[in-house]
Amino acid sequence: MHTLMQCLWRLRMIGAVLLLAVLAASLAPPATAAEPDEEIGQAVGTVDADTWRQVKSGENFIDSRHDSTYNLINPSGETWRQVRNEWISPAGLIAVGGMLAILVIFYLIVGRNDLDHERTGRKILRWTVLERSLHWTVATLFIALSLTGLNLLYGKFVFRHIFGDVFWANMIMGSKLIHNYAGPVFGILLIVMLAKWLKVNLPKKHDWEWFKQGGGMVGNKHPDAGFANAGEKVWFWLLASVGLVVVVSGLVLDFPIFGQTRDNMQWANMFHAVTSLILMTVALGHIYIGTLGTEGALEGMATGYVDETWAKQHHNLWYEEVKANAGQPQQSDPPVADDTATAHRPN
Repeated sequence: MHTLMQCLWRLRMIGAVLLLAVLAASLAPPATAAEPDEEIGQAVGTVDADTWRQVKSGENFIDSRHDSTYNLINPSGETWRQVRNEWISPAGLIAVGGMLAILVIFYLIVGRNDLDHERTGRKILRWTVLERSLHWTVATLFIALSLTGLNLLYGKFVFRHIFGDVFWANMIMGSKLIHNYAGPVFGILLIVMLAKWLKVNLPKKHDWEWFKQGGGMVGNKHPDAGFANAGEKVWFWLLASVGLVVVVSGLVLDFPIFGQTRDNMQWANMFHAVTSLILMTVALGHIYIGTLGTEGALEGMATGYVDETWAKQHHNLWYEEVKANAGQPQQSDPPVADDTATAHRPN
């Protein structure tokens, strides 16, 4: 009797579950099978033979983001993708990789540019605390933007295959955030830096001789140089031209809220990529010369002071002005408090 009651109870429970399932099915909206033609119509509007002929002929399908009748059909977008993937990315890889290879070979064959004479121990103030802080802040932002930019351009071909989609998704998200927020700060500080060092980077007659002697690599005499030599001036004016294109194009991409059209964004993206890769390529040479390539260069930007021997060898005209203005180079290491003074700049 007890067993019979258990069986009846189980049958009632099964019936109740089935009844609930039927009621839920009857209340649910009718499901329809996916129709590819209908999905395309909803996604990109009416797509017929005439539409595809217009796309193929390149007729205008471009308008702005905020006021758009544009659908997912965009011939210029495909052109942008092909230019980016087939021209800009490979060319950038060749430029950056080629520069790295050249610098390694140059260092192995030529080696470091050492001082010709012993250090005197007498120091000259070259960079103040404010100037060093500005330089290192801009340099740090530049390196962060370069690494995240390279990751955005090439990372999917490397890290995604090594670490998988989850790691790659978080990595690219982090790179994008750093790039977007560090970019405007870099732009502001770059303009400040360019304004501060504009005067000492104006071209002079002796700069041409510096180039003719290859910065001292041709002949037995070091070429004349003021506070900034001709090579440093080239880097300055590259930042003032190509660097500002990087900043402006980056701001167009960073703030798509001023009515930029899709064409504008595509052009800005290509300008940004090309000019950024140019800067990164030349910056490798600048970093090499300022660190491994030249004895005493990194020391000057780290401490603010350079040895008298270094000043005479690399910036003789500036050294002579300092000596003429001060009577003689500063003896030994000046007190730390003097580091807040203004370093001498040529008139």
